[in-house]
Amino acid sequence: MKRILFSVVLLSSYCFSQESDSLTFNDSKKPDSAKTLNKKEIKTKNIDDVVITGTIKPISRSKSPVAVEIYSQKYFQKNPTPNIFEAIAMVNGVKPQLNCSVCNTGDIHINGLEGPYTMILIDGMPIVSSLSTVYGLSGIPNSLVDRIEVVKGPASSLYGSEAMGGVINIITKNALTAPKLSVDVMTTSWAENNIDFSTKFNLGKNVASLLSLNYFNSTKRFDENNDNFTDAALQNRISVFNKWNFQRKENRLASFALRYLYEDRFGGEMQWNKSYRGSDEVYGENIYTNRVEAFGVYQWPMKENIVTQFSYNFHDQNSFYGNNPFVARQKVAFTQTYWDKKLGNHDLIVGATFKRTFYDDNTAGTLSSDGLINEPMKSPILGLFIQDQWEINEKNTLLLGYRFDYDKIHHAVHSPRFAWKFSPNPYHTLRFNFGTGFRVVNLFTEDHAALTGSRDVVIKSDLKPERSINGNLNYISKIPVGDKLLNLDASAFYTYFSNKIVGDFDTDHQKIIYDNLQGYGISRGASLNIDYSFSFPLTVNLGVTYLDVYQKFDGNNEKSQQLHAPKWSGTYNLTYRFRNNVTVDFTGQFYGPMRLPVLPDDYRPEYSPFYNLANIQISKSFKSGFEVYGGIKNVFNFTPKDPLMRPFDPFDKNVNDPVNNPNHYTFDTTYGYAPMQKIRGFLGVRYTLK
Repeated sequence: MKRILFSVVLLSSYCFSQESDSLTFNDSKKPDSAKTLNKKEIKTKNIDDVVITGTIKPISRSKSPVAVEIYSQKYFQKNPTPNIFEAIAMVNGVKPQLNCSVCNTGDIHINGLEGPYTMILIDGMPIVSSLSTVYGLSGIPNSLVDRIEVVKGPASSLYGSEAMGGVINIITKNALTAPKLSVDVMTTSWAENNIDFSTKFNLGKNVASLLSLNYFNSTKRFDENNDNFTDAALQNRISVFNKWNFQRKENRLASFALRYLYEDRFGGEMQWNKSYRGSDEVYGENIYTNRVEAFGVYQWPMKENIVTQFSYNFHDQNSFYGNNPFVARQKVAFTQTYWDKKLGNHDLIVGATFKRTFYDDNTAGTLSSDGLINEPMKSPILGLFIQDQWEINEKNTLLLGYRFDYDKIHHAVHSPRFAWKFSPNPYHTLRFNFGTGFRVVNLFTEDHAALTGSRDVVIKSDLKPERSINGNLNYISKIPVGDKLLNLDASAFYTYFSNKIVGDFDTDHQKIIYDNLQGYGISRGASLNIDYSFSFPLTVNLGVTYLDVYQKFDGNNEKSQQLHAPKWSGTYNLTYRFRNNVTVDFTGQFYGPMRLPVLPDDYRPEYSPFYNLANIQISKSFKSGFEVYGGIKNVFNFTPKDPLMRPFDPFDKNVNDPVNNPNHYTFDTTYGYAPMQKIRGFLGVRYTLK
């Protein structure tokens, strides 16, 4: 069972793109480093951007006691992708992990922690949860995005269960300020076709509506590694989004949004067609997804600042993994009301949340303890939270938070939080965050390996909620270089897990055995981001992350490294702008060796090689609003070797053949760690009418 216990404010009227702002000083208050700049205006990025994710209310990024990273839609357009799942790879320390080499479903890892530890929000609402952590991420088109806010580290006092590793908040466009018309059409040499269309219209002076349509189609089959399986899953997907924003007196908030998603996804043997769906003749993984989302915010018409938020999502899943069916349905309703009060130097927020989840599927996860009766999960959860942000003086800000959740199964759950920001001058900022986290698991919606049929799932005992204690230290330095600033953003983090729920892939190669860890888990590491704009039109953004994620079992001093958590990883983004509105972007990610789920006596390496996924794009914009772009993805043509075990026997009909299979290998889809798509070209055109 998996629940999201959280609270976050939807402030859709605050939609700012990532642009350059100016930092200036009065002569009498200039630090010595600024005096050397001959009073020139210093350019820096995002110093006054408004963020909401870290502290539940709008606050200048430079004043937030919680470190928040901001990425605009333009940033992700440097490497155009059809969905957020692929685009988020451009963020240092965030990795979209493919969990299946056949159907290419996956989740998003922050600082090496698996996808279920990442809370993903749309306009601050728990839209992406449970089933959609695996099946819905690729259905969120980039056309919806105004900006994305990323918080790395604990946030359970605000967001609840899944926020043990971090939060990704997708802020959608505001209908009041969105362009009148926006069109983006892209195709690739692998026959991936993507269309984004959005338009807005006004009803009077105070009401605006944004209508967005995304269609993605990829139906051509490729098998470049000759294993008779599709290298990339075929997809036919449509997403329709409609958002209403209302202009009210005193800028009070009011918005409402609806989204519908349909996807038909297939991966499997090249000769598969719909007639083989559910059979054991030709292997295919075919997933139908129907999803409806609704969410909104309303600020009460009164003197006190009281805001109510609400969301609802319905997810219907109809899938076959070979001849193994997975049919599931989920309904989640959520509401939250909070009171925001300014008391001297204290910003006080007090709120309450209520969430009701219905979940049912055809697996053992929803059976009674005796295995005889189907028992869908019906889980009402009540939450209360309080937060005090105290601006002690211009240099010091303190944040204290506490959350209390209660449900009928796990009873009371407590989540405290502490954050401190020290900024002696505009060039240096130190932030320290400490908090506890918890997580309750629904294995069958989180671990794709449990659904493929390639391994049996065994639950050894009643699973207890995971607990964590987390600390995060962040330092930002802005170093004057000429009339520019070199921006450094460094972080160190440490998380201690108890009752960690782990899947044992090693004891029995035909099973995944789940149990609470008899021992503890550690996630620790450090990251560094550097960005600088040269005096000539070159901008460089570099990021590197070091991770050490492992478990230790009672009575055993040896580390068990976390699967799919590379020790080293990083991102790079180089942009050169020519005078004739031509821009060249060179972007990519690199990953060091990561531990992979191998079988006993596996001939494949237990650790992946170092690899680099690079892309280059050339674009030209015109005054008429058109922009043409094109380039190459996966420039260095990297793909994993042997991602599937025994692809010629996917139904394990010849496992016990002593001559041809003396090691009793079974068909396995979990080894893949990177996309199988080789080098390919792309071409697109955008048009924006403001």
